Amino acid sequence: MEAAGAPAHTKLWAMVETPIGMLNALSIATASERLTGFVMGTNDLVKELYAEHVPGRQPVITGLGLALLAARAAGIVIIDGVYNDVQNTEGFLAECEQGRQMGFDGKTLIHPGQVDGANAAFAPDAAAIENAKGLIEAFETSTGGVVTYNGRMVENLHVESAKRTLAIAGAIAALD
Repeated sequence: MEAAGAPAHTKLWAMVETPIGMLNALSIATASERLTGFVMGTNDLVKELYAEHVPGRQPVITGLGLALLAARAAGIVIIDGVYNDVQNTEGFLAECEQGRQMGFDGKTLIHPGQVDGANAAFAPDAAAIENAKGLIEAFETSTGGVVTYNGRMVENLHVESAKRTLAIAGAIAALD
């Protein structure tokens, strides 16, 4: 895990791409304090499972989920694997959406044409930003008890998620 001769401040990433890697993802995620995140090696995982690349990625969903659980337990970033068919924009965007819904922080890209789609899928849109702001305001101005926002119950865990949404939006805005 530690790169030989690497300076102590160097951040490390691990590619998780085999069945044994998925089954040991938590051990890998906690092997070094310098480990910043996981990159999913979905092509290798499909090969090792003797599976096929199919829409919805059912053959690798369990492995992706195990790695996600480990990354979140360890507090590290996790980036979804590549989408191979660079001509299939619809399939790429569907896989980005699936990755975002699962909890991935981003997507590994193999073609410049995938950048805008991945940014759109993983960045909070205007509606998500406004929803996060409204949810936080409703929670912070409540007098206690059950808080609802847009007809949904709001707890502190929802506020934490909303703050994360705003932090991501702020970080992206700072790049412009």
